Amino acid sequence: MLDVLGLDDAEERAYRHLVQRSPGSAADVAGATGLDVLPASQALVSLEAKGLVARAATGGYVASPPQVALGALVVERQQELRRAEMDLESLSGLYQQGVVDRGSGDVIDVVSGAQAVAQRFAQLQQAARREVQVMVKPGVAVVSPDDNDEDETASQARGVSYRTLVEREVLERPGFVSQAESSLSGGMQVRVAKTLPIRLMVVDRELALVPMASTGGDHGALLIHPSPLLDALQSMFDLIWQGAARLVLVGESLVEADGDAPEQLDATVLSLLLAGLTDQAVAKQLDVSMRTVQRRVRHLMDRAGVDTRLQLGHEAARRGWI
Repeated sequence: MLDVLGLDDAEERAYRHLVQRSPGSAADVAGATGLDVLPASQALVSLEAKGLVARAATGGYVASPPQVALGALVVERQQELRRAEMDLESLSGLYQQGVVDRGSGDVIDVVSGAQAVAQRFAQLQQAARREVQVMVKPGVAVVSPDDNDEDETASQARGVSYRTLVEREVLERPGFVSQAESSLSGGMQVRVAKTLPIRLMVVDRELALVPMASTGGDHGALLIHPSPLLDALQSMFDLIWQGAARLVLVGESLVEADGDAPEQLDATVLSLLLAGLTDQAVAKQLDVSMRTVQRRVRHLMDRAGVDTRLQLGHEAARRGWI
């Protein structure tokens, strides 16, 4: 935790020990923290230079009060961040002016190489202020869902909203349901379309990233700056979003519904069926038998008082089940 204040692992372990037990020698610190004596001694010297420990009159080292010593480091980091923010505003102004001065062919940057694309993908999410919109197609373009979880979670924790469109075939990917449940519980909105034209990420409606793979297998992406092209991509997303089926696994509508709401398993089965999955695909996703899926659908039809699945979809929407 203290690494954000410039302390390495050995320094943090030594300081935490001395906060609880001072004074202490390098040998004491080494014995308590599992460090060798030399690294412990080097850590104490470094902590002394940073004002986090002081020499005791009786020998050894004592920890400086955390509120004073660490507080000073926090203030220093805050000042550095404020200077960085000022530089960011200045550089952003220069960058925007550069965009204005660009020619019509400069609204697109080409990002080459899988590592560079993955880095830009992460940077865009980390810099998002309001909203991230994503189109997901089958297969992995550059960044796998597991690799992206950490950036997504951190962005949502900062208040960034996520709207994700997934192609129907993606729902059949092993483990998709459990991953979707985690995303939905974090506040992400997910909708399903039969097909999607491209992979896409739009951040704050200001920048778009379009991953692609060349026929030779080299990964790349297009970074789209504010332009009519970006406006067209945003309009495409909005249009598909409006017509896509909402994916409801543990969504708010189930939590806020009255006593007529279906059980979680039934709601999940219904949501996946309405998104276009077959009984067999739903059974595979939920790790249940196809007979169980068909039995739950029959149960829902009986509760809704309908005879066909088409009627069930209409009645589920009317009752607020989806």
